[in-house]
Amino acid sequence: MKNMTIQAVAQACGGTLILKNNDSITGSTEITAITTDSRKVTCGCLFVAIPGNRVDGHDFIEQVIRDGACAVLGERAPEDLNCSPEEMGAAYIQVPSSLQAVKGIARYYLQQLQIPVVGVTGSVGKTSTKEMIASVLAQKYRVLKTAGNFNNELGLPLTVFRLRETDEIAVLEMGISDFGEMHRLADVARPDTCVITNIGTCHLEQLGDRDGVLRAKTEIFDFLRPDGHIVLNGEDDKLAGVHRMEDTIRFAVQPDAEMPAPQITADEIVSRGINGSSCRIHTPQGDFRTDIHIPGIHAVYNAMAATAVGLIYGLSIEEISRGIAACETIAGRFRIIESGMCTIIDDCYNANPMSMKASLNVLKHAEGRKVALLGDMGELGANEKALHEEVGTAAAGFGIDAYYCAGPLSENLLNGLKAAGALAETRHFSTTSDLLEALPELIRKGDTVLIKASHFMGFEKLVEAVQQLTA
Repeated sequence: MKNMTIQAVAQACGGTLILKNNDSITGSTEITAITTDSRKVTCGCLFVAIPGNRVDGHDFIEQVIRDGACAVLGERAPEDLNCSPEEMGAAYIQVPSSLQAVKGIARYYLQQLQIPVVGVTGSVGKTSTKEMIASVLAQKYRVLKTAGNFNNELGLPLTVFRLRETDEIAVLEMGISDFGEMHRLADVARPDTCVITNIGTCHLEQLGDRDGVLRAKTEIFDFLRPDGHIVLNGEDDKLAGVHRMEDTIRFAVQPDAEMPAPQITADEIVSRGINGSSCRIHTPQGDFRTDIHIPGIHAVYNAMAATAVGLIYGLSIEEISRGIAACETIAGRFRIIESGMCTIIDDCYNANPMSMKASLNVLKHAEGRKVALLGDMGELGANEKALHEEVGTAAAGFGIDAYYCAGPLSENLLNGLKAAGALAETRHFSTTSDLLEALPELIRKGDTVLIKASHFMGFEKLVEAVQQLTA
């Protein structure tokens, strides 16, 4: 890790450095890696002890030192540790807050590397857009991207710590649920390019309404570099009023004369159902036709955003098209699974009204019997029941054959379907476990099954169970 000595790390986070009484580990000792997981400790790494509700990292200090950690960062005073720093064979950095310290260290580390950072946020499609951007940039650069759900105030720094001097660009997903969080994430990332996919109805418990979502998401601009770029969804009404600099690029499939003119557009869209689509993308540098192997119209928007970022970083039209075609889905994010029994659309990682409607809109294009296994959507605030019902109302004309829903809120989705005159078969289950138990009688050979809910519903269990069904 470039310029990451124990002394430099302590200074970066404002910590008090305590060294043991010999010369084997000093302030100039270089740290090879940083982790908060005691199971991932390697020789020469820094272990950050973070106190949690269930597990306190301070309880593993002796273990990680035995496993080779050269330094430990924690909140407890030396006298409160199981052994003093002088005895434990490693440097100790004491801080008031381990979480705040991690962010300070990550900010410092990015400054040492001096590589471009693309920050990706939005209400829906952050992960899939991040994946598409990384796939495009990888045609020319060595790219590090956010893995899994490491997009919050701990996950973002841990992603940064995975960077090495050989990496040439970072694509960092930035997720929030309250005001101020994006400001703190942007302070770490200091992005050169900010991408906002859309402003939707999510995290309304804290953010109130879409105007609140807009204010929270646009905190990403607080630390945008002066010569940076902004990439925005040109069809989003809330983003229409964002005018930060001349280098703002907007993308749209259906440009609106009352909205700022987009520089990137797409047409000639040919849907292949759940197998993806193809389209022609128009840019100031020329047009190109490309294949997209991710289903749904949202994937075309992802491709346009990735095209904008590719042009910013000097990729050719051919490289951009190749990168779009190379992008694949990941677990829980509209991944297509072919089992011996049926086709599964695994979109169970998370859900809000906008993403739920988009996923159902893709399912309607599938072949065979179309089945939706849906669960509650969380953090929607006072209007949560009405927002669930709205999804059902919107999906009533999609021609989906069966809706099997779990959770108290999802019953409102079924009410919306019925009120709108949908002819689909519907059944409601109180819990995910109840739906899980009933699966063998609900799913038939040849079905296409969408599985989607907010993460707390645990619908990944349904994905595994459906894969194991036999005719």
